Amino acid sequence: MPLNVRPIALSFAAISFFIIAIIGSFSGLSPFTCCKRSLIGAFFAYIAATIAVKAINAILINAVVTSKLNKQKENDNASRD
Repeated sequence: MPLNVRPIALSFAAISFFIIAIIGSFSGLSPFTCCKRSLIGAFFAYIAATIAVKAINAILINAVVTSKLNKQKENDNASRD
């Protein structure tokens, strides 16, 4: 059961956008500078989240396939005995 990549990545990007914008505004930067930095940060957060979720999906699918293969081998060995 793979995870949905796009909604997770978009949520992570939106959260990081606002966190970067808040940090920038408390640092005394101009709103335009905060906006640019937040957009760039959200873009990289989206890419990082996409890669991370795809890696997690690969691990989950590998675990499911391995489990099914082990069960099939156990059933084949039990039927031979």
